[in-house]
Amino acid sequence: MMSDVPDFATILDTPGVEEVSELRGRIGFMAYHGGHLEWMTDVIAHRAAERSGASFYAVIQPEGMKEHFPSTTVDCTHSAVLADFLEHVDIVITVHGFGRRGLFGSLLLGGQNRVFAEHVGATLRRHIPAYNVITDIEDIPRQLRGMHERNPVNVPRQQGVQIELPPRIRGASSPLWWDWEGPNLTPHTERLIDGLSQAAMTWEPEPLNRPF
Repeated sequence: MMSDVPDFATILDTPGVEEVSELRGRIGFMAYHGGHLEWMTDVIAHRAAERSGASFYAVIQPEGMKEHFPSTTVDCTHSAVLADFLEHVDIVITVHGFGRRGLFGSLLLGGQNRVFAEHVGATLRRHIPAYNVITDIEDIPRQLRGMHERNPVNVPRQQGVQIELPPRIRGASSPLWWDWEGPNLTPHTERLIDGLSQAAMTWEPEPLNRPF
């Protein structure tokens, strides 16, 4: 284990860590705390991207590694793959996992693009009505709001939405799924992915002046 809090560059240089990018549409899904760090976030982001024709970027930590690094250190100067991804997309949905007492049934939608956050939130409420989808930024704990300008959710041309997912909806470490044997994802996770992909497909982007 690393003695100090690692940064993005350190994680990428760690043996076994996988950096993945798939360039498709101008909406992107990101899960750079993927793998065994924030369990299932990369799977959720990847499947939502595939179903909606969106682009995808992830950093996947191998089994036995759970090194958390600040989002503000996820910088294009350390990765040409990330730089290409962020140049390709106009707007992103970054997928994270969290666990906090009193919020195990809540999804937190932060990030600077509040119009997009409301759009994603409204779509998710229709797909997963059993969960509390929070889009009022003042109701989200400050450290989970994703509002810092260096946070990757705010780097693309139209910024994006950061979604924090509790263990229950990820099918991870939740008593709700203690006897779930698969092989498919849990029903809540599948509905979440459907909601995210639907939100991406129905978003009407702002016009951008692109060079020919």
